[in-house]
Amino acid sequence: MGLSERFDFEEHETDVSTEVLAGATTFLAMAYIIVVNPAILAPAIMTNPPAGWGEAEVLQALAVVTILASVAAITVMAFYAKRPFGLAPGMGLNAFFAFTVVLGLGVPWEVALAAVFVEGLLFIALTAVGARKYVIELFPEPVKFAVGAGIGVFLLFLGFQEMGVIVSYDATLVQLGNFLLNPVAFLSLAGLALTLFLYARGTRGSIIIGILLTALAGWLIALSSSAQEEAFAPPAYADVQAQGFVPYLLDVQYNFLPLVEGFISGLGQIPEDPLVFLLVVFTFFVVDFFDTAGTLIGVSGIAGFLDEDGNLPEMDKPLMADAVGTTVGAVMGTSTVTTYIESSTGIEEGGRTGLTAAVVGLFFLASLAVVPLIALIPTYATYIALVVVGIIMLRGVADIDWSDPVWAISAGLTITVMPLTASIAEGLAAGILSYPLLKVAVGEAREVSPGQWLLALALLGYYIVFFLADGEFIAF
Repeated sequence: MGLSERFDFEEHETDVSTEVLAGATTFLAMAYIIVVNPAILAPAIMTNPPAGWGEAEVLQALAVVTILASVAAITVMAFYAKRPFGLAPGMGLNAFFAFTVVLGLGVPWEVALAAVFVEGLLFIALTAVGARKYVIELFPEPVKFAVGAGIGVFLLFLGFQEMGVIVSYDATLVQLGNFLLNPVAFLSLAGLALTLFLYARGTRGSIIIGILLTALAGWLIALSSSAQEEAFAPPAYADVQAQGFVPYLLDVQYNFLPLVEGFISGLGQIPEDPLVFLLVVFTFFVVDFFDTAGTLIGVSGIAGFLDEDGNLPEMDKPLMADAVGTTVGAVMGTSTVTTYIESSTGIEEGGRTGLTAAVVGLFFLASLAVVPLIALIPTYATYIALVVVGIIMLRGVADIDWSDPVWAISAGLTITVMPLTASIAEGLAAGILSYPLLKVAVGEAREVSPGQWLLALALLGYYIVFFLADGEFIAF
């Protein structure tokens, strides 16, 4: 069977050259994740790194895992779902994994991987039996539409903090940092400005271009000024100085088995704190479920895949790609895999079939060759992507009915509580808890399903138990 028949070119009025160009475009738009995902997850892994590993080795192993998890999910998308969508570890969920679950709550990264794995298995089971619509009905509509924007603000806040543009301040908790006196913050902000300029002009690969140019500038400063060496140097700077550039490249870390061993260890640690584990699984599941569904509907609308009722036929097939990628990725050592909104760039180039996704997967495989370079990119350069992606994700607020007080309040709480508590879960809880009460307030209590009441009561019970148990409010 040829490519034309396998991917139904005639039905979608496309051809090989169009699909290949579309796949290349999508890859360029989302390639930043190969650099950014390791940078976000590395601080979590470094809380208990595998024996003999430093930050450079962790970054390289995470880059390999990021690539392989993406390829696993994209393969299912290309040949089973036959849709032109790219997948990779999701932005927002990786930050939740690292900064909230591991660094904030103190859950071992091994256990967090186990939670992602269980979430993936649940996703596979629900997708296989076609239960998606029943799960969706449990969550208030305003919360569904607000999740993406809330994650966007969370990423914006986190990105600016890591770049040194926003700093802590006793009186107001945070304030604008004096980036004119902070060379790293100034360079990061300059790199961000360049990236946003390129993105606004429609330049393909604008995010990865901005990251690489900022990293190059940081290297030049580190090499030319010993006084700035420590501030601007990337994780592998000392190794390159000691070994030389070529020996460093030949000593690349492709072995990610210690991360797999960590995952296996995490499975055995679940009984130590099962309630927190279940809540982490719940949060991963909810955010991944609706983030993926929302992205699929959005990019499918651009491609003309939606039916007259605005639904995506056979939606369970692309959802299965997300579920498989998440499960496989967790075993290897990365956070939740999801469909990328950047897939719309390839669709705009004419991509309509699974061949577009297959090309994206091939480019990801080819990027294994650049893994040695991952640890050469300073972390402050990678956080440019968080700000840009955060801005892109704000587009979701346009779908919220702000004239309806129930929508405005529950969606507004979902969006604002996420960055204020540095937790996606807290934002979701705020929206879910407020929705039934608001419906009662406006005389529409009958529109609240029993499942929504039970969900709100379960969350309320969680907060009460932990508040009384520890004498203080604990974020999860």
